[in-house]
Amino acid sequence: MRHVPFFRWVLTFGFVLFACAVGLYAVGSNVPEARQIDLTVLDEKPDGSCRVRWFDPYQKRARQASYQCDPGRSDLLKAPQYDSRGHGWETGFMLTEGPERGNLEDLAAEQDLGAADVFLLLGTLLIALGLLGGNLRALPRFLGVQARLLRQASDLSEAATWAAEEYERAVSAVEEAGRHEVLPQDADSGYRSPLVTALWVLREAGPQARETAALGQELADQLNRLLKDAAPAAGLRSMLQAGPAARSRAAKAAAELRLLLADAEQNVLPERFAQTSVDLLRGQDAGLASLAAATDFARAPSMYRHLLAQLTGPTGRPPTATART
Repeated sequence: MRHVPFFRWVLTFGFVLFACAVGLYAVGSNVPEARQIDLTVLDEKPDGSCRVRWFDPYQKRARQASYQCDPGRSDLLKAPQYDSRGHGWETGFMLTEGPERGNLEDLAAEQDLGAADVFLLLGTLLIALGLLGGNLRALPRFLGVQARLLRQASDLSEAATWAAEEYERAVSAVEEAGRHEVLPQDADSGYRSPLVTALWVLREAGPQARETAALGQELADQLNRLLKDAAPAAGLRSMLQAGPAARSRAAKAAAELRLLLADAEQNVLPERFAQTSVDLLRGQDAGLASLAAATDFARAPSMYRHLLAQLTGPTGRPPTATART
């Protein structure tokens, strides 16, 4: 299964949103400039709703308007403690540009989030998630843990062992049948002959079956040896519990396993092992296999004798397959 860089995409999307927020802030949010001024509070309610007065330098007159004062400010700034006229004091911001200049800035409206604020919040959240998740995901790989690599190597070893064992079983079937009978002399007498059927299975698998089986046994031996050395890398806990020498061997074994897996993938070995195993299982349906074997034997009996001679020769077998665990 191919690695999906999920957190990398989360981090990238977060940076995109952050950049959009910066861009919106750079071009401005259409909020005019404002400056802080003193306000005279004419009337104030406990919740902070008040009516204030200020001097508008643009209209050159005093103006009044409703305003939201800070109800938590000191009582000394509220009426009637502030002055003898029963007024209070507050500060506000007066717009200094645009058609609304001279008006008080509506602080309640400023509390609404704009597009830039939303992009900034989402971008910051995604960046934090991408960095945290990516580092947590990379931590096991940084410490040398290669659980996924070991699973792939174990699966390949099993497929290679299957191919080698199935070829060994097919050759053993020929040897067993050869102890009890010989090839029929009559080309039409091959029906229900265990020897003919056993030879037909190997013929159907093709001459490449022996080569694939030998390659599978060799590869399985290599993989099993490396898997034993790389066992501490199966998990973070086992890697941390292993000693320095075991961790070193595990790291080297994991590197060799990675090379073997890449080479096997390049040479399509998993598919070859699987196909060879399937081809060598054709004889399981005894009735159909016997009929097909008799038909093929009648067409080319000499090929069966030649194959039998090859199998009974000194190089007929691949190396003995090891049992699966």
